[in-house]
Amino acid sequence: MKNKRWFLIISILTLSVFIIGCAEDSGSASDDSDDGNGDDDPVTINVHTHGNEATYNWDETIAAFEDAHPDIEVNLIILSESGDTQEALQNFDLAASSGEEMDVIMFPDPASYSQRVDLGLTAPLDEFIEEEGYEVTEEYKVDTTIGGEYHALPGKFNPWYVILNKDHLDEAGLEVPTDWTWDEFQQYAKDLTTEDHYGTYFHGPQNGSWMEYLSLHLASKPEDTSYLNADGSSNLDDPLFRETLELRYEMEKVDESATPYTEILSSQLDYRQQLFQQNTSTLLIGSWMNTELGGTDQFPLDFDIAVAPYPKNEADGEGGYTPVTTDFMSLAANSENKEAAYDFIRWYTTEGQLAQGANIPSWNEIDDSELAGIIDDILAETNNPEKVDKESLINVITNSQASKIVEPSSYQAEVFNAVSDEYESLIYDEQDIDETIDNAEEKVEEIISENQ
Repeated sequence: MKNKRWFLIISILTLSVFIIGCAEDSGSASDDSDDGNGDDDPVTINVHTHGNEATYNWDETIAAFEDAHPDIEVNLIILSESGDTQEALQNFDLAASSGEEMDVIMFPDPASYSQRVDLGLTAPLDEFIEEEGYEVTEEYKVDTTIGGEYHALPGKFNPWYVILNKDHLDEAGLEVPTDWTWDEFQQYAKDLTTEDHYGTYFHGPQNGSWMEYLSLHLASKPEDTSYLNADGSSNLDDPLFRETLELRYEMEKVDESATPYTEILSSQLDYRQQLFQQNTSTLLIGSWMNTELGGTDQFPLDFDIAVAPYPKNEADGEGGYTPVTTDFMSLAANSENKEAAYDFIRWYTTEGQLAQGANIPSWNEIDDSELAGIIDDILAETNNPEKVDKESLINVITNSQASKIVEPSSYQAEVFNAVSDEYESLIYDEQDIDETIDNAEEKVEEIISENQ
């Protein structure tokens, strides 16, 4: 394990030195060309992205940008034609290590964003933001701060929410929640459970993945939402981690309102299948599901559907906090066209999201009518948009907000696996909650110590 870790560190340092050297070699050219190439020809910027045409509507998006900015041309480099983010990141790293010219880089998640910032592959946007005179946290729903600087602006806004089988709610005499707590979520699941279906379905954890399902209460607050704190220390002593374990155990073992964990793993259950085949009444998941809410050819929709917000911890507490996925639009450190690249980043994360029409934007300047139009367009691509309670979806999207990003550590995967393993021991009744927390804390502290 340690040999592998040292090999990874050496590889990262080698890549970092190479890129920094390239940036230094092109530094004078970069300084001279921030405003373009010095003549009347358009500046060409390279945009590296994991998003493919099918999901990001690039042709129309780029055309709209170039129409609004005739002095800038965009050379789009799609790093994975299938939209596979892992393949895209591998191809990006290869391109970066070979010195390929880059201007704008799109990262799919906080971990890949943070890691490449640490490698020195991105440049801070702060001087452009200050010159334009706006506050990122007021302008956007996602705070992209890394090390006190902004190395990206957020594109799409995909908060987690709870998808509801509205037919099941009607049968149980329950309303669509617009504001609720985890206790109320648990009660709903109990009331919705019948001989034919469970009240809810939790898709994780699974061998260190889908770890959002073990940080439920943690994610309902504005900061310190991860298993590690910002300084790299363990956060497993947070009482909200215990509350999540208690919730998961009670719902499966006591209430019997959640699909059994053993069944999820042994049958390799799929959350889409569980929702659309009505094996569960509620599904906690990310709003990338917007494009499927009205049903697809693979998963037809035979019932009415609604959406509820991510539950909060206390009835009188501030709601709306939820895990959020976004695209991190960054400026390449060795870009020779930084001003033009920033112009694209700023446009894409604002008006560009409207032109693209494929996702809910993180930009706060979207008004209700524009948001409704975007949602209409997204649902129109599904088979039965009329079965979706659009007002509940708009309410959730409007009121959702992202927690502060906790910069991922290089040993995050090891922590995830350790916590996941201990949860399995709990749910298999091999240990109680106290032992689960103690064992998880001990393992995580050991991982932290080994990596210092």
